[in-house]
Amino acid sequence: MRIAIDAMGGDHAPRAHVESALSAAAEWPDTHLILVGNPEVLQPLLGNGAPSNISIEAALEVIGSEDEPVKAVRRKTDSSMVVAGRMVKEGKADAMISAGNTGALMATGLLVVGRLSGIERPGLAAIFPTLDNKGILALDMGANMDAKPEHLVQYALMGSLYRSKVHGIDKPRVGLLNVGTEAAKGNELTKAAFGMLEEAPINFIGNIESRDVLAGNCDVIICDGFSGNIMLKAVEGAASTIFQLLREELTSTLTSKIAAAMLRPSFRRVRDRMDYNEYNGAPLLGVNGLVVKGHGSSDAKAMKTAIRQTRTAIGNGLIAALADEFSGK
Repeated sequence: MRIAIDAMGGDHAPRAHVESALSAAAEWPDTHLILVGNPEVLQPLLGNGAPSNISIEAALEVIGSEDEPVKAVRRKTDSSMVVAGRMVKEGKADAMISAGNTGALMATGLLVVGRLSGIERPGLAAIFPTLDNKGILALDMGANMDAKPEHLVQYALMGSLYRSKVHGIDKPRVGLLNVGTEAAKGNELTKAAFGMLEEAPINFIGNIESRDVLAGNCDVIICDGFSGNIMLKAVEGAASTIFQLLREELTSTLTSKIAAAMLRPSFRRVRDRMDYNEYNGAPLLGVNGLVVKGHGSSDAKAMKTAIRQTRTAIGNGLIAALADEFSGK
């Protein structure tokens, strides 16, 4: 399998991406990793002893975090992100991964790779950690700020297939993000979507409140991109704040420092369970190829996680399964 990596996108590019590729290439020799970017920058980082399953695809432009997404994709046709997307479109790569500009990656998926037949609005999916350690797939996380009920149904179908194909979950439980668990709760969008989801060929378990998302009550949670993006950032912000408060309290006195030293292994395990590095790699579901978004601050460990998830999706035929599901719909 061949995976194109936008080696110039993200806060720690290109060094973190090169390091992750070297580690992944050694662990998975059946995977060819294509670093897309400026060869003069990438080659020195690879050195002379790079494994044979790593190569460089030249791309001399970079889409930055401040670039306007659609304009950047249309004008910077030789950017690392667009070139990686074009490789997926032309069959030169089975998937692409980028930790760069999220909006530009959405535009690359739509304008360069193209939508799957039958899909109205692709959705960005992300895995949240849960108490049962299985995680929960949430979509849409911001690809589309507005949605119709039928879009939420498509997200539910795609999310259910993803958890089945990539994570091996039989009959994934699908929930609808809402302000209450009763069927009549919510706005016009969620109330209309609820009835349609009940009729869809999925294991729909009803409404889920945001306070229960991390409890592991379902395997897939569906929402519009506006609500989903707020939920994502609220969870990240809450986790960061809690850890900051703990750090302050546990270093405030000599007694608390002694207690903290004794509890350090437990705190480390909690931190690891909440570490986004372990869940990195959000697929843009609904485009005609595997397009995966890495967290903007991805380090080498996080990028390797994204590579691992991408390999699994390719190996289990995710895109073919989605195409079969929506053909003729």
